[in-house]
Amino acid sequence: MKTKLFLLSLVFVLLFTYFSYTVAKERWQKTDFDTTVKLQDHISRRFDETFSYFSLLGSVEVTIGLCLVFAFLAFLRKRWLAIAGWLMIVPASLGEIFGKLVVFHPGPPVLFHRSILPTSLPSFYVHTNFSYPSGHMTRTIFIITVFASAMIFSSRNFHYRFIIFCSLAALAFLMALTRIYLGEHWLSDVIGGTLLGMAVGFFASVLILRKQKV
Repeated sequence: MKTKLFLLSLVFVLLFTYFSYTVAKERWQKTDFDTTVKLQDHISRRFDETFSYFSLLGSVEVTIGLCLVFAFLAFLRKRWLAIAGWLMIVPASLGEIFGKLVVFHPGPPVLFHRSILPTSLPSFYVHTNFSYPSGHMTRTIFIITVFASAMIFSSRNFHYRFIIFCSLAALAFLMALTRIYLGEHWLSDVIGGTLLGMAVGFFASVLILRKQKV
């Protein structure tokens, strides 16, 4: 099963690479703009605060902090490969930053910004030239992919796994929705972050999951 996870990682690396090429060629401009306008037109402004606070779940501090906790727990159990797996969120984040530095893809203009969350978190003061891919989605999907992989190869009953999968899918959907609705990212940024997160997440799963579960 580890071979399947590794192959899935390679597939998503290729998908991310190709999708990044289409973004760099500016093939998503109209779709990006139309999606943001439609979401902001059809979702009430009363959700601004709720979505703003929800987006904190995908922040650098929360996601990397969570992975460090799991890496520490793996250290206590002397699971050295699992430690490396959880720390893969760092190169995933570096890949996201690299994309924002080299792929010409300006983020949504100020007129689309709806986040109303005042925060002193360091990550909110770090700015890159462009917006592709979404770091929130990259890190959130990385963690979701690891958990989903664990569920796939778990011996637990179907109903339990179904509930977990639905919960993870809902989390991913809401994070994607907030990124676009709040005017923080375009649809293409969200898709790119999802592909990158899955690519690194599947590879990390190879390292993290126990042999008997994969």
